[in-house]
Amino acid sequence: MKLFIKNMVCPRCITSVEQILSDQRISYKHVMLGEVDLEETLIEQTLTELSEALEKVGFELLDDAKSQMIDRIKTLLIQKVQEGEIEPHFSLNKYLSGQLFREYSSISKFFPEVEGITIEQYFILQKIEKVKELLIYNEQPLGDIALNLCYSSTQHLSTQFKRLTGMTPTQFKSMGAAHRKSIDDLAG
Repeated sequence: MKLFIKNMVCPRCITSVEQILSDQRISYKHVMLGEVDLEETLIEQTLTELSEALEKVGFELLDDAKSQMIDRIKTLLIQKVQEGEIEPHFSLNKYLSGQLFREYSSISKFFPEVEGITIEQYFILQKIEKVKELLIYNEQPLGDIALNLCYSSTQHLSTQFKRLTGMTPTQFKSMGAAHRKSIDDLAG
């Protein structure tokens, strides 16, 4: 049995879900971001208890196909950005189509209906949050960040950053972590 879980965005989330499954004495084959492959089908009572335990720590079981697809899209985009290196000439269209084995046109139609923003906007928000993280931790100069996140130039990154945050990367860096958002809060 396969379960889809909303709000799993990092390796700590995987560990948390594994702990919940162990606490509930539910056998699983594999846990990855947004997805759990169970050893066997759960009865309704066990599924309800699992759902409640997951909700206590901010996760949510997804039961319809559209929600599952949207969560999978978000997980793929988060993973891509968190890798910290997006190859030159990266195509969001080709990437998602290749990963999901679906036409991009069909994927991109229902995403805004549910999330209130396009896939492209969501991807940009993810990239901007990664920029914030890298600026706060002073891990790379802005030029390297722009290059690694597939911006055409430092100026392009700075312009987009200011448009979305209201401040330049330098202003943000001087203010610190107060203006970071959790990955879960980036939609709509």
